[in-house]
Order: sequence, then C-alpha cells, then structure tokens
Amino acid sequence: MKDLHILPKVRDSMSHLYVEHCRIDQEAKAIALHDVAGKTPVPCSALTLLMLGPGTTVTHAAIRALADNGCMVVWCGEENVRFYAQGMGETRSARNLLRQARLCSNRTWRLEVVRRMYQRRFEEPLDDWLTLRQIRGREGIRVREAYAQASRRTGVPWHGRSYRSDNWAAADPVNRALSCANSCLYGICHAAIVALGYSPALGFIHAGKMLSFVYDIADLYKVDVTIPVAFDAVAESTEHLEGRVRRQCRDIFHREGLLKRIVPDIEWVLDIDTGTGDDADIDFDRDDATPGNLWDPSGAAVPGGVNQADLLEEEA
Repeated sequence: MKDLHILPKVRDSMSHLYVEHCRIDQEAKAIALHDVAGKTPVPCSALTLLMLGPGTTVTHAAIRALADNGCMVVWCGEENVRFYAQGMGETRSARNLLRQARLCSNRTWRLEVVRRMYQRRFEEPLDDWLTLRQIRGREGIRVREAYAQASRRTGVPWHGRSYRSDNWAAADPVNRALSCANSCLYGICHAAIVALGYSPALGFIHAGKMLSFVYDIADLYKVDVTIPVAFDAVAESTEHLEGRVRRQCRDIFHREGLLKRIVPDIEWVLDIDTGTGDDADIDFDRDDATPGNLWDPSGAAVPGGVNQADLLEEEA
C-alpha cells in the first residue's frame, strides 16, 4: 500500500481472529477462510490481528493483502499458547522505536517509565519515596488478591499460578484458561505495539526476551480482563475450555474497547521528554519510497537519498 494513512486507526479496529484447520486465500482486496463449514470472508483492513493456529495454510496473495491492510499476522501453536512468527505492522517510520530505545537505555528515563507502568495499575498515586522493590511488593499483593476475589466470586478453587509449556494438560482448568486468555491478550498488545512502530523486545519492567514490551503492556490489563474471563469460563464448564476462552476474550476485548485503551496507555507511559529525532518531521507512511536522514555524530540532520558528492560541490 502506497499511503498507510488511509487505513483505519488501530484504536478503531476489530481486535483479533483465531483460525485453525483452514485455508486462507485472497478475495478482492481482503481474504476468505475456507474450512468444512464453507467460505467466510474477512475484512482484513478493519482487523488488527490474525492468529494462525495448527492446520492452517495461507497463500502468498493472502499474506500480501493482510500486509497491505496493516493486519498483524501471528503464527501460533495449538490452543494459542506458543508463538512462532509474526508479520509486519502499520508504519514505516522508526520514530517511535528510536524514542523507545532512548528511554530503555537511559537509567533515569527507564525508571520513570517503570513507575508510570505500575502507577497505571493502581487507583491511588504511588508515593515518590517508594522504592521499586516496594512497588513490586504492592503489585504482587494486588494480583494475589485479584485471583482470590475471582475464586470467591465464581467458586472456582485457586491453588496458585502453574504453567508448564511442555505438559499443557498437567495444569488445572483455571490455569489453562488463564494461559489461553493471556495468549490472546499478548497477541492484541503485540499487534498494537508493532502497528505503532515500537519494538516488542525493548521492555522496561521485563527484559531479555523478544516479547518483553508485550508483557509490560499486557500486565496493565490482566486483573481487569483475563483473570475474570478465565475464572468465568471455568465456572461455566471445563468442556471445550480453550475455544470458549478465546471467544470470551474476543467479546470482552470488543465490549471493553481494549484497543482504544492500549494505544493511549502506551503513549502515556512513554510520554517522557527525550527530545526529537532527526526524522521527526518526515512522514514515511505517506510514501513508501521516502528515504530517511543519514546519521551524523554532530547531531545535525543529513538528508538521505541524495548524492553527497553533489552536496559537497555546492558547499564548496
């Protein structure tokens, strides 16, 4: 797509669609799913995330249609608990990524972002004198109480968080439901992060994994979203649990307007003045052929896509 500005904003898009055991083809400017039930057209320009589960085949033309429409594609494992690969997002600009890198690599700025991330989870302001360890302690209490409250409300027994990636069936139903719900949440946060031009790897609270920033953002919503979904699903039944959890996540993501929250929340936690980059005024999303500036140790903007020898002759 030449001009990405004609796509719907991420905050206004549908959240996610999980598919498995089907074939995906291009249809007009969108895609269509083919399975035993027949053909289902999908308006991918209004979809944020397509999660491809086991038994899925997709054509080159369909992937191109998804990419052109800014729909994030994630290849995941059975029950959506493994992440294998991802597609591209909705921006060609590295402006947000460079800003994120500056914040992440500066100790003072990073700590400020971390405090903002924790502050977003509490109704009352966090005192300035609290250390990071004390804040983490309060967060641990908040999450444990959320599990306990959900257990009391639904009558589902709770014996603590337990997840083994190598033995999915070994976990009790509520832990499997939590893992599945969190996987859906991670996918939505991942899609929003990439669509905005940030890196899923450059986390602030979490570090060291390629999805660290995804975990940072997803943790803002687990108490309000995935914990209630998981306990409600198990209280209803343990039959076809993972599929019901995915559908309930889809419904609550839509009902709560999760994408409308994720985008401004990311912008808020990273709203720390670090100065502007050299490419701040270049709209790369308007034209995919627009070159960026060249880096220079002086800090000055050096135009790219031009013959530097010609510039030297003009200066001379």
